[in-house]
Formats: sequence, structure tokens, C-alpha cells
Amino acid sequence: MLEWWDIAKGARAVPEPMATPFVWTTACSGSLVLVITFDLLGALDRTGLALAALSALSVLAALVGTLGRFVAAPGTAVLCWALLNVFAAHPTGELSWAGHRDPGWVACLLAAALIGTATARVWYARAAYRRLSPFDGAS
Repeated sequence: MLEWWDIAKGARAVPEPMATPFVWTTACSGSLVLVITFDLLGALDRTGLALAALSALSVLAALVGTLGRFVAAPGTAVLCWALLNVFAAHPTGELSWAGHRDPGWVACLLAAALIGTATARVWYARAAYRRLSPFDGAS
């Protein structure tokens, strides 16, 4: 009896995540571009609209998180928060810590980066380790 196996559906190697410095450089560059764009549009003049920038940076952190390892997520969150804090929340150039706001912002960015990383790792592992089941003509 001859059994056919589809080779294309076999186990594939899990892609290696990008190096952490590359992930951080991407996060920093993307955050800077987003914050400058929001500033040029005049969206950062009011504190309430800084939440729109936080949402955009959270999406960026999740997308950048798909590239890296879990150890890169805290650095990604802190870099995004620092650029948002320096250019959006306060007068340009001041880095400060507002105890009622900043922990939530950092937690939001960290959660987004971790969710992006976890999603990518699960997605890649699922694609790599699909089970091969031989064709059974008897069923």
C-alpha cells in the first residue's frame, strides 16, 4: 500500500525573533515619528488628546512586539512612554513622572508589547508544529 504525505504541511522552523537593540531602535524611531506627527497636527496641545497618542503608541508597541523577544517588551514600553512624556505630556524636553497618570501609561504600553510578542510566538509555533496525519482511506 502506498501512503501519500504532503511535504508542505510538515513541521517548519520557528522564525528567530529580531535582536533586542533592533526592536528598541524600531520602537524609538516609530514613537518619534508618531509623536512628531501628532504634534504637527496639533493633537498634543490638549492633555485629553495625548490619550490618542497613547493609543497609537500602544498599537506601535504591539506591532514592534511581534518582532522581538519577551525581554525586549519592557524596554519597548519605556522607550515609547519616554518619547510620549518628553514631547507630548509636558513642555518639550521635560521628563517627569506624574504618579496618577504615568504608571497606567507604562502598564498600557507594556501590556501591548507583551500581547504583540505573545501573539507572534503562538502564531509562529502553531504554524511550525502542525501535526502530520497520514491519509487514512478506510474512514
